[in-house]
Amino acid sequence: MSQITVKQGTHYALMETGATAQWPDYTVSLPGIDIPGKLFIKESLALTGCEVSLNSMPPGGEIPFNHTHQQNEEVYVFIQGQGQMLLDGETINVKEGSIVRVDPQADRSWRNNSDAALVYLIIQVRQDSLNQYSLTDGVVSEAAPNWA
Repeated sequence: MSQITVKQGTHYALMETGATAQWPDYTVSLPGIDIPGKLFIKESLALTGCEVSLNSMPPGGEIPFNHTHQQNEEVYVFIQGQGQMLLDGETINVKEGSIVRVDPQADRSWRNNSDAALVYLIIQVRQDSLNQYSLTDGVVSEAAPNWA
């Protein structure tokens, strides 16, 4: 089993989960079902604005149910492998480098229909909640980086 470590700094948290090859070791338990290869990181990093999960689905693996969300949109970032998403009855192919945004009300599921692991991140955030982003929220500090 992979070892998770978390370091809390004054204004940051660092979580070490191991290499993506270790992500299949994690399991999320939901009522009535265990989902192997999934790790939610909200609690470990004390996230307050989003949920992120690390995922590694084995060849032939699938989410065995469709689901929607009440208020959160999701962004799926595919890092390795290939598979398919089922979105409101439409099948789309995804692969390394694919990024898919899904509205909360979309009925969704996905699967790995290849012979290699499908590795991906899911970022969940409340729809229509982003008021500022990098270009409007970032402030350049007076101090230059000191890598000493």
